[in-house]
Amino acid sequence: MWNQIALALSTALGEPVTLGSPRAVGGGSINHACRVESSAGPFFVKLNRAGRLGMFEAEAEGLDALGRAIRVPRAICHGVAGEHAFLALEWLDLVRHGDDAALGEALASMHRHTAPRYGWAHDNTIGSTPQANGWLDDWIEFWRVRRLGEQFRLARQQGRRFARADRLLEALPAFFNGYVPAPSLLHGDLWSGNVGFLADGGPVLFDPACYHGDREADLAMTELFGGFGRRFYDAYRAAWPLDAGYATRRDLYNLYHVLNHFNLFGGGYADEAERLTERLLAAV
Repeated sequence: MWNQIALALSTALGEPVTLGSPRAVGGGSINHACRVESSAGPFFVKLNRAGRLGMFEAEAEGLDALGRAIRVPRAICHGVAGEHAFLALEWLDLVRHGDDAALGEALASMHRHTAPRYGWAHDNTIGSTPQANGWLDDWIEFWRVRRLGEQFRLARQQGRRFARADRLLEALPAFFNGYVPAPSLLHGDLWSGNVGFLADGGPVLFDPACYHGDREADLAMTELFGGFGRRFYDAYRAAWPLDAGYATRRDLYNLYHVLNHFNLFGGGYADEAERLTERLLAAV
């Protein structure tokens, strides 16, 4: 397998690459991740079963798009080696904390990269859940069909019925009175575990689930699990103030991720999704 990865790296870089022994590193619960020393320097390599190649192709595409707006690890090559799919990335020495204000400013600048419609050229994944991204002109319809509706459908397949789901989906226009979001370039899975900083404090984003949508969806997720400092939010708002309705729509956007966590991991996420649904319906 590693010989095939070395060949793919050699082709991508245009020079012979020899690899040393891989060393496992933290890379989340979905993929096996490792640092691999080489004659061309270290690489970050993700591995999964061969059938998950599409997930890595989508990640590389997302990193390429984000990299035109914000610092990301460069996607070097991906493919199948034996029974494994792989994605080789530039290795960056990252730390957990850095310049939060620079992160806020950079994210606001990234969000100003827009598309004519909502969606993405290809489907991708949120965690390991397939994420449909077919283009739509209407953001409310996109969030109803491509996001919340799909997660509620997956929950029903697992035997969990959300009695008020249809009522919430019908009520979505009430959350957008006078507000039409720009189709911003989104990271799509922006929790603190997908952010790092270089030694000079500069922010780096990774593990994207990209699409074009309401920038509030990215901001909302930063608040779901915490880990982002006040200087981050102050800098973002100074660069691009948020609409007053964000305080309510934040729950609407985070409901998507809570439902996805239930569909991936089960447990108490279903009860949290029920509470969010009730709170949202009480607001309309």
